[in-house]
Amino acid sequence: MSTQNISMLDKSVQLEISSRAEQELARRASPLRVEMELYFSCLIRKQVRIRDELDQRFAVKVSDALEIGFRPVMTKACSVSSCDDGKPPLSDFPIEKPESYIPHWLKLDFKKGEFVGEFGY
Repeated sequence: MSTQNISMLDKSVQLEISSRAEQELARRASPLRVEMELYFSCLIRKQVRIRDELDQRFAVKVSDALEIGFRPVMTKACSVSSCDDGKPPLSDFPIEKPESYIPHWLKLDFKKGEFVGEFGY
């Protein structure tokens, strides 16, 4: 397991990568793009997503094998009837001071054949 601090919007984020995740990162031909999604709706949800692309406004290149991003989003409506397939339509959340919402830590692991993660404050 490795731990390092990365800077995102001038905020320090502690990144913890498990040994399994490090091994899988070393095997990849292209970088893994990890997004920390902070979802504002009727409730707030945190979720780590693996993406093909990241919003570069809130992204940082950790190494040739890993990029980390942050994305605040919100639902366009807070009603069940507005959901297609149980998933509400999302839009980027225009936060005035996004650095205030940057997580303090991110843990990345590799379990059951896929990358998984969690983040917090």
